[in-house]
Amino acid sequence: MSDLSTNTASTYLDFNALTRLKGEAAQDPSKAIRKTSEQFEAYFVQQMMKTMRESIEKSDLVEGGNMDTYQDLMDKEMSLEMVKRGGLGVANMLEKQMLLAQELSTQDALRLHAPKTEAKALPLTPTREAMSLKPEVVKGYQLERFNGFKLDNAAQGAKP
Repeated sequence: MSDLSTNTASTYLDFNALTRLKGEAAQDPSKAIRKTSEQFEAYFVQQMMKTMRESIEKSDLVEGGNMDTYQDLMDKEMSLEMVKRGGLGVANMLEKQMLLAQELSTQDALRLHAPKTEAKALPLTPTREAMSLKPEVVKGYQLERFNGFKLDNAAQGAKP
């Protein structure tokens, strides 16, 4: 395995370890890629655990003022331990992708991601066609117009 599996002091939060990792990357990029991907996975797992803990409702009886600090430290150690034992596989996928990117030239990578077909632009104002309606349907939508109300003589109380 890597340095991460033997030395837990070499983490993504240690600036001296970051400087050593930069030096190793200049000498042997593939070894640095592995360490970087493991550290990214450890950070990813820690953030995932932190988010899961935040979703749980907290109780005043159990939670204390310093509990969050110790919980974060525990999450960090657990994430490092998980990565040592194989983790979620994120480090392996990242390592494969970065090694593949190292082997490809920029032009080869652009050819891989080039669209297979040429894209056609959509018109900004699409053409609209009028809907044809049958005469009986049109009559159903016409409004009846009244010129006034006819009052019945009986309703007014008048006698003929």
